[in-house]
Amino acid sequence: MTGLRVLAVDDELPALEDLAYLLRDDPRIGEVSLARDGAAALRVLDRAIADGRPIDAVFLDIRMRGLDGVVLGRLLSQFANPPRVVFVTAYEEHAVDAFEIKAEDYLLKPVRPERLAEAIRRVFVSAELPESEGSGRADPDTIPVELGGVTRFVASTEVRYVEAQGDYARLHTAGGSHLVRISLATLEERWSSAGFVRVHRSHLVAVKHIDELHIDSGRCVVRIGETEIPVSRRHTRELRDLLVRRARKGRSE
Repeated sequence: MTGLRVLAVDDELPALEDLAYLLRDDPRIGEVSLARDGAAALRVLDRAIADGRPIDAVFLDIRMRGLDGVVLGRLLSQFANPPRVVFVTAYEEHAVDAFEIKAEDYLLKPVRPERLAEAIRRVFVSAELPESEGSGRADPDTIPVELGGVTRFVASTEVRYVEAQGDYARLHTAGGSHLVRISLATLEERWSSAGFVRVHRSHLVAVKHIDELHIDSGRCVVRIGETEIPVSRRHTRELRDLLVRRARKGRSE
């Protein structure tokens, strides 16, 4: 595809100019438009659509005068063909909002060139997907996690199971675990299409990572790697039937 058409939005001119400079320096970027607030951003987006040259991605500050970035991001998600959104902010606490809006990435100021390059890569690959492939996202549904003061997005495909811990959820991957402030019920709803099922009030598992299912004296557990996870009675039959269907499907293929 040709270079990406992007819009950078920030009400602080020095930050906007710095971001625009970094964007223009990337060979994957074709055009960079600028806006100093949310209302101006909407005008640029509308004009681009009317000209038949819609914006591919919006690099969006969060705390701005008037229409803030989170509200604007939610508006953009309602577009018939929404642009990809990358948040660029000095504040870490809006990462869950970014997850809910399905942002491509979440960058913290000051923006490091290598992190911006990764965000552009996500957008570029995502923009190449045909509309027939679904949501238009290159990566599976993701969630922001904090790693050593850096926010990155963990894809649902990396997660083997999720454990509820109060108002938080712990994501278990092959490389470790990450505590995120989001409820298990929210993840269950968001990740059901990615193959996650509820097996217990405290656990959500990725079906493809289940190695074994054991039922002994009415007690059911599943094994994922070296970990055994309890399955409540109300979920046992549903999970067993699901695994049987998957096994039959695998044999038929």
